[in-house]
Amino acid sequence: MGDSKVYEIVREAFSPDVYKELNWVGTISDYLALVEKNPKVTRTAFQRMYDMVMSFGTYEYVETKKKIVHYKFFDDPLGLGKDAVFGLDVHISKLVSILKAAALRYGPEKRVLLLHGPVGSAKSTVVRLLKRGVEWYASQPEGALYTYEWINLHEKLSMEDTMRCPMHEEPLRLVPEESRHKVLSFLNKGKSLDQRIQLEGALCPACRYVYSKLLDIYGGDWETMMRNHIRVRRLILSEKDRIGIGTFQPKDEKNQDSTELTGDLNYRKIAEYGTDSDPRAFNFDGEFNISNRGLVEFVEMLKLDVAFLYDLLGASQEHRIKPKKFAQTDIDEVIIGHTNEPEYRKLQANEFMEALRDRTLKVDVPYITKLKEEVKIYRKDFNAESVPHIHIAPHTLETASMWAVLTRIEEPKKANLTIMQKLKLYDGKTLPGYTEDNIKELRKEALREGLEGISPRYIQDKISNSLVEDRGSGCINPFIILNELEGGLKNHSLIRDEEVKKRYRELLALVKQEYEDIVKNEVQRAISADEEAIAKLCGNYIDNVKAYTQKERVRNKYTGEAEEPDERLMRSIEEKIDIADARKDDFRREIMNYIGALALEGKTFDYKTNERLHKALELKLFEDQKDTIKLTSLVSNVVDKETQAKIDVVKNRLIKNYGYCDICATDALHFVASIFARGDVKRG
Repeated sequence: MGDSKVYEIVREAFSPDVYKELNWVGTISDYLALVEKNPKVTRTAFQRMYDMVMSFGTYEYVETKKKIVHYKFFDDPLGLGKDAVFGLDVHISKLVSILKAAALRYGPEKRVLLLHGPVGSAKSTVVRLLKRGVEWYASQPEGALYTYEWINLHEKLSMEDTMRCPMHEEPLRLVPEESRHKVLSFLNKGKSLDQRIQLEGALCPACRYVYSKLLDIYGGDWETMMRNHIRVRRLILSEKDRIGIGTFQPKDEKNQDSTELTGDLNYRKIAEYGTDSDPRAFNFDGEFNISNRGLVEFVEMLKLDVAFLYDLLGASQEHRIKPKKFAQTDIDEVIIGHTNEPEYRKLQANEFMEALRDRTLKVDVPYITKLKEEVKIYRKDFNAESVPHIHIAPHTLETASMWAVLTRIEEPKKANLTIMQKLKLYDGKTLPGYTEDNIKELRKEALREGLEGISPRYIQDKISNSLVEDRGSGCINPFIILNELEGGLKNHSLIRDEEVKKRYRELLALVKQEYEDIVKNEVQRAISADEEAIAKLCGNYIDNVKAYTQKERVRNKYTGEAEEPDERLMRSIEEKIDIADARKDDFRREIMNYIGALALEGKTFDYKTNERLHKALELKLFEDQKDTIKLTSLVSNVVDKETQAKIDVVKNRLIKNYGYCDICATDALHFVASIFARGDVKRG
């Protein structure tokens, strides 16, 4: 086939051995031997789904004194992170706990799982991940499951020679009722409760018909019937092939009926078999039928007509469905739906739906209320790889995320706490006077946080608009995005209340102010990023503090004369971090004690290890240098060569240290220059 590298890649991806394993076939005797060796092949749908999630591993972390488990499966390793779910670990943990309880048969296996939350909160994504996960797991050795087919039927029953079980049932159901107890006693001997095989339910109507007819023909000789007519095969779940994974969504009521869930008559075969109650004349291809052994998703579940919801009652509680003209049929599948807030409120208000409410386990999937997690959503979609032709300026995605989160959290009830400070506390920042217990209280008192606000889809749409229109000539900055977000509010399809729009605009103004502070701080740090100058200033400060605390004099390096400690210098640094005059002695002693403790350990003091002092030194240096750089001259077009050279140094630091490009670095400097030009200098 030549030397095609692509061909080699394709060829290596397909292994005859793997194909053979995935298409394993054998007798019922072979399968029972396999069950003895590996009882896990008989797991229920809930057990298999839980094991699949756990197979990807977990890790724990502590937040507000609470241990939280992160399930790596929801990082979407199978899709390389395309559908990764961020910031919902607490809610995902509740879902996995339900799966675990259902796997242990504690009760949730008899319930409908209902993901509930606002539009765009990742409900569909969670279900999509689970569908893809169980599909993948079934193709792995540890996730293997099996079904059976009937063969050599034509000469015995005058029907098609081969008939696969239409509901791909567990082959153990072929074991006669009389033998089941002994078989299970043997297989479960010495096994713990969670490892025991459970065998419940009867054959589907089609298989039951064939089974009964053949057993009559063979005079009750079960073994000969099995040997001649049953072939067990590996079952590979596939959403595309409608094997073990189904999806049901509302459509026009006139064009939809409950047979889409439980199957319908095959009118062509009624003529062949003579009656519409013959299971051979029925298509067991409803979503409940084909989803057996896997899961069925109900899209916007509560928008369904009541007639469809009735089918859910038996399917969840009794694990049975009622196909037209046939007895109740056993199923084994995870039923998972999702719905939004208005539809769920309707369910609560509808007294006729009490039975469904009683059989439903609600799992909240709210919007993210942690800034760093929200940013991950947009960074996944908009990054240097996906948008190589346009640079996204630093803090652009952060400011958009900040606004989105602010719309979702409630105004704090505490008078001395702003909503921006609340956002920072939720994001893991510390504020004087606020402990982890305070943060827990804040979350408890805000019952509807995350259930209202701006959807990530709106943010994604506006970022996309900005990238397409490229108003920044190759670089998109926060103001471009924030203006786009504000402009879109006017025609936002989901926000009709003018008061809400007004509040959202006020929050945008807050975000712009916050960004102003961030960019000012970065430019200040870029200007005062001369480490040699900071170290020199630090040395001078420490010499003076040492002399002050020890009541000594300082030797002037230039004149050689002993002088009093430079109080003006020390206070000019300390004031930058709000050290009051009354506290200056305590602060200076703290610094000297810190230096002394390091010396005892054989370590040398480095200003970088003391965050507060480092910040104070940077701000002092910035104040000293800003006049020599004459940043305010940027707002005029006349800049001398010496000043321009200094500005270029600052710009290069912004590019190297903070991720700016030439365009947004220049924009940032102009913006900060305009702030200084109007005398709005940030202190401390």
